[in-house]
Amino acid sequence: MPSDQALLSRRRTIEISGLVSRGIGLVCTALYAAGVGAMSAGQLESSGMRAASWVAVAVMLCCNLVAVQNLRRPGSRWYEPRSALQVALDATVICGFVVIAEGQTRETTWPLMALAVVIAAVRQRLPGAVLVWAVTSAVFVAAFPHSPDVPFVLGGHLMIAVITGTQSSSLVRHLRTLQETRAALQHQATHDGLTGLPNRAHLAGCADRLSGRPLGVLLLDLNGFKLVNDTHGHAAGDVLLHRVGDRLTTAMREITPPDGETPVVGRLGGDEFLVLLPGAGPGTVAAACERIREAIPMPADLGDGVRVTVGVSIGVALRPAGGEATLDALTAEADAAMYREKHGRRQAA
Repeated sequence: MPSDQALLSRRRTIEISGLVSRGIGLVCTALYAAGVGAMSAGQLESSGMRAASWVAVAVMLCCNLVAVQNLRRPGSRWYEPRSALQVALDATVICGFVVIAEGQTRETTWPLMALAVVIAAVRQRLPGAVLVWAVTSAVFVAAFPHSPDVPFVLGGHLMIAVITGTQSSSLVRHLRTLQETRAALQHQATHDGLTGLPNRAHLAGCADRLSGRPLGVLLLDLNGFKLVNDTHGHAAGDVLLHRVGDRLTTAMREITPPDGETPVVGRLGGDEFLVLLPGAGPGTVAAACERIREAIPMPADLGDGVRVTVGVSIGVALRPAGGEATLDALTAEADAAMYREKHGRRQAA
């Protein structure tokens, strides 16, 4: 299901243009069936054109109802099937009208088949345009095998299918590339480039969405990380940070706060990590701290036979339901608690 606004806007535009153009066709066909044109009422009746025209009007009305559904929900998983249905119905109406008109009245109406090809190109891109060209061409050749217009129908409409289908496919690829680029830029703006974890901006957005709800905040600092950097180099330190990020993510999957929302693990920078526990109380926070203290000190393989062990200091801050403390305030509180823990560990040592 597409979420990019450019793709959704294109779909809405297609449906609006379909509704308008089909509305014009409805009026013209209804006037034709009513005898407003070169044919008399008797000729219409005898040739079967009146009945065929009213059937075409009914089918176009059904198509417009489908188009309205697509216009209302352009992101629905049913959009493409409903769009393909409109292509099939439009092509059926046009082919039926051309066959009856050409066969019974000798009026030249085969250029209308190009309209079916263009509709398919807009909705189903190049494959749809070529498929509809093949179907409409087969219908015309089967109905009028000796018509001098056959080469024009085959060649001219194939050119239209290739040109319009290629342009439509190119536009869709362009929009998808823009969507992927936008998503990649959004990810870069909200995630840490080294660990792939949410960054400070992402964490702030998550906290904003949790305003007024209980929230546990854990601030983590690695003990011994500087020694790893100094001894084995910054590249080894980067690998260690990545390993720690993976361990934290895995450990927090086992923690389920009362409201069932998944904890969010992020990196603030350096060797500092932050964990958000939505809906958490003291029990959940204690369980999360225990899992972290078990996971982080395990030896980490940094490659080339290098294995290191680091510890972790954790600062905790809790916001009760209805509390107004911001993430900055909670982080500052957790930071103070973390340094008290570090200071206590140094004194004990």
